[in-house]
Amino acid sequence: MVTKLCRLARSVHHMGEILDRLNAKGVALRIVAMGVDTSTPTGKLMLNVLASVAQFEREMMLERQREGIAKAKSAGKYKGRKPTARAKTDEIKALHVQGLSMGEIAKRLGIGKGSVHRALSA
Repeated sequence: MVTKLCRLARSVHHMGEILDRLNAKGVALRIVAMGVDTSTPTGKLMLNVLASVAQFEREMMLERQREGIAKAKSAGKYKGRKPTARAKTDEIKALHVQGLSMGEIAKRLGIGKGSVHRALSA
């Protein structure tokens, strides 16, 4: 039982895989909010139509998001996330000189070990 279709699968293909696994176990899918039950032929048809529409909506949303990001970048307003570990390179190197391990440096500065490693190898 599922409350919303969008919480179950991201694509028609993924939905098909889930339904195949459920069918192999002898289980039917019910989506409460939509009144869809895959134990009936009508329910299976409705689920496929709704999954197709949901996938279309998701793809359109992602396309609009990419267009918005491209527009913001061209206007110079989208610069991405500020680099956190690179801003702390001097602190990382100073702590490393003091003999602290990468894990301890990462813990103290609130960054990942990989970031510490990259800063030290740069």
